[in-house]
Amino acid sequence: MADNKFAAYICSGCGIGDVLDVPAMEKIATKEGKMQVVKSHPFLCNEEGVALIQNDIANEGVTHVCIAACSRRAKVEAFHFPTVALSRANLREGVIWVVAEGDKHDEVRQEMAEDYVRMGCAEVKKMSLPAGNPAKDAMNKRILVVGGGMSGMTAALAAADAGYGVVLVEKTGALGGMAAKLMKRVPFSGAYSEAQPTGVEELAAKVSSHPKITVHLNSTVTDTSGAPGRFVAKVAQESGAVTEEPVGAIVQASGFTPYDLNKLTELGGGQANVVDQVGLEALAKAANGGAIKRADGKEVKSVVFVQCAGQRGHGGNGSGEHLEYCSGHCCGTSIKQAMYFKDANPEVDTVVMYQDLRVPGMGEDFYRSAQNKGVLFTKGKVNKVTGGDACKVEFKDLILDEDTFADADLVVLATGQVPNAGVNLDAWTATVTLAEGGDDAAKAQKIEMQKTSVLNLNYRQGPDMPQFKYGFADSHFICFPYETRRTGIYAAGPTRRPMDMFQAQEDATGAALKAIQAVENAAVGRAAHPRAGDLSFPKARLEGCTQCKRCTVECPFGAIDEDERRFPLFNEERCRRCGTCMGACPVRVISFENYSCDTVGSQIKAVNVPDEFEEKPRILILACENDAYPALDMAGLSRMNHSAFVRIIPVRCLGSVNTIWITDSLNSGYDGVMMMGCKKGDDYQCHFVKGSELAHYRMSKIGDTLTQLGLEPERVVTHEVAITDNSRVVKLINDYVEQINGIGLSPMKGFG
Repeated sequence: MADNKFAAYICSGCGIGDVLDVPAMEKIATKEGKMQVVKSHPFLCNEEGVALIQNDIANEGVTHVCIAACSRRAKVEAFHFPTVALSRANLREGVIWVVAEGDKHDEVRQEMAEDYVRMGCAEVKKMSLPAGNPAKDAMNKRILVVGGGMSGMTAALAAADAGYGVVLVEKTGALGGMAAKLMKRVPFSGAYSEAQPTGVEELAAKVSSHPKITVHLNSTVTDTSGAPGRFVAKVAQESGAVTEEPVGAIVQASGFTPYDLNKLTELGGGQANVVDQVGLEALAKAANGGAIKRADGKEVKSVVFVQCAGQRGHGGNGSGEHLEYCSGHCCGTSIKQAMYFKDANPEVDTVVMYQDLRVPGMGEDFYRSAQNKGVLFTKGKVNKVTGGDACKVEFKDLILDEDTFADADLVVLATGQVPNAGVNLDAWTATVTLAEGGDDAAKAQKIEMQKTSVLNLNYRQGPDMPQFKYGFADSHFICFPYETRRTGIYAAGPTRRPMDMFQAQEDATGAALKAIQAVENAAVGRAAHPRAGDLSFPKARLEGCTQCKRCTVECPFGAIDEDERRFPLFNEERCRRCGTCMGACPVRVISFENYSCDTVGSQIKAVNVPDEFEEKPRILILACENDAYPALDMAGLSRMNHSAFVRIIPVRCLGSVNTIWITDSLNSGYDGVMMMGCKKGDDYQCHFVKGSELAHYRMSKIGDTLTQLGLEPERVVTHEVAITDNSRVVKLINDYVEQINGIGLSPMKGFG
C-alpha cells in the first residue's frame, strides 16, 4: 500500500454543482475517504478535465482514482485510464436526476451524494489493478468447426476468409449435411418466386480447396480438453487413426435430425406412401425434374402436405405429446415441394393443409407464386391419416367448420427439427451418479450415452454443452445468441435453434465471428462476454479454503475444477468474471482484483447510517449491472424520482452476492436490503445464466439469520428486473421505503 496514491475527482457539471455542495464532498473525500489528492472540475469529462486526471497519473504518481460524476455506464471512453484502479461515484443519474428538487430535499440529497463519495473512495482503496492472465503457453487462434453441413461449411469459410486457420470435422464421408439431400432450397435472394439451387456442391468445393481449412471426413471428436486459446481436440477417423488438433475456439454446427416419422402413427407415420419432407426430397431428386413417383413406382397425381406434423404440440390426436416448438422452415419447405409437383406437371392435385402458415421475410412472394401455379392452401386440423395405395386425410375444415377428408396418392408430413446436440447433461449426471455407486445398468447406459456425444468435453460437468429442455444449446437468446455456457464454444445453425437454411448460414457467420473474438481475447487475457475486455481473474486464498466445492459446483461455465489437493483450480480462459464463485464461498476466500467481498463490503460500511432518532431509513440496493443498474440509470435519465434513503451498489451479477454483505448491512443498522437481478427460470434473462437463480436460492435460506437477529423477513427482498423497467424500479423503491417505514426502523441501529 505504501506505493499507492489515491485521488478523488469531483465533477460539478451537468447541474451537479448547482444543487450539491461540492466543497463539502471534497472534505468528505479528504478526511473520511483518506484520498491524498482531491480536486473538482466544472467539466470533468472534457479534454481539460481528462488531462487533469492524466497529468496526475503521469506526473504525481496517482495509482487509484475515484471519479464522482456520472454513472459508471456513462463517459466510459473519456474516463478510460488503463494504468490505474478506478471507481465511479454516481452523482448525476444516481442522485440529482432521481431525487426531487425543492428545499425540503436538499439535506437528504446532499447526504446521499456524500455517501456515494464515501463509497467510491472506500471501493477504490480495496481495489488493485488487474494484472491480466497468468502466463500460459502461446495461445492458439485456429477454429474447430464440428459439422460439415451448410452451417459448418459457412462458419469454416467465414473464419478462413478472415485469415484464421480452421479444422473442420464431419462424421460422414462427404460435406453437405442435410442440404446435400435437397433438390432445391427456398429462395434466399431475388427473385423470390422460385426455388433456387442449394449451392452446396460449390460451397463444399471452396471448403475442400481452401488453404486455411483442414477437413477431416468420416471423423468424430473423441475428446476435447483445455480452454479458449488452448483447446486440444482428439479427432478419430473410422480407420482408427487419431489426430490431436490444438485450437483456440470451437463452433458446434452439428445440425439436426428430422423428427421420427414412426412416432406419428396418428398421422400415418410408418404406413406406405406417407413420407416426411426429407423423404419427399429423395423422391424429387430421383425424378430429377420429371414426374415424381412413389416408392412403388406409381406416378403421383395427388399429394397432401400436412403442416406442423407433431410440432407446436399438434399431433393428429391433439395430444401435444410431440414437439412443442415450431421448426421455422417447414412452411416454406412444403411450398417449395408443392411447386416441385406443379413444375413437373401442372395437373397434379397439390394441397397444403395448415393451421397457421409462416413464411417470414420475402416468403410472401414465394407463397403467391405457388398459388399462381395452382397449389391449394387449406386451413384445417388433421385428425387422422391412413396410408396405403390410396391415402386418406381426415381433417376439420377450419373455414367451413366441418369434418371432411381428402384422398391422395402421397401424403407428406412436415415434421420438425431435432437438434444433434449430444448428451443431455441432466440425464448424464443422474446416470454417472448411479454408475459411481456401482449400478451395472447405469455403467452400461453411460457408455451408450457417451457414444452420442458430439464434443466429448473433458469437463467435470459432462461431455457436451448444457441444453434447453428440447435439446437446443443453452444460450442467452436476446443478448448473446451464439454464446453457450461453455466459454469459447459457440453453437450455430439448427443446433442452436430451429431455422431455415438462410438463417443457418447467417447464424454460422455470426458464430464464426464470435469464435474469432474469443481467440483474440484469450490471446491477451481479456474476458469474453458480457464483461468484454475485463482483465481480472478469480483468485483463492487457499489457506482459508474449506474444500466445500460450492464454487466448483455452482460455476455456470465449468471454469473451476479441483487440483490434486482438492482445492479450487481456475481455468482462467473459461471464466466470464461473473463472481458466482465469490458469492458461493462461505469463507470468502475468492476474490477478483477489482471486485471482491471487500470492495462491496467497504462500500456498505462507508455509508453514514443515521441513528434511530433521526428517522431517516437507510436501504441497501444491490443491483445487477446488466439489467437493474441500467434501468435505474434510465429512470434518472427520465427524471423519475425515487426516495433518497436508498444506497445503490452495482454488482456483476446477483450470483456474486455473498450473504456476508446482507448480514453486515443489517448489523450496521440498515433498515432493509433490496436485491435487483435478472429474470430466472427456463426463460431466464440472466447474463450469467444461473446467477439470479442461485441468488434467489441463497436468499431463501437467510430467514434463519434474520430470525437470530430479531428482524422481520421483509427486511430482505429480491426482485426480477428487466433493463426496460425504468418506471417499475422507481415504484419498487418507493413502495419498499414505504413498507420499511410501516415496519419501523431497524432495532440494530447503534450496534453496528
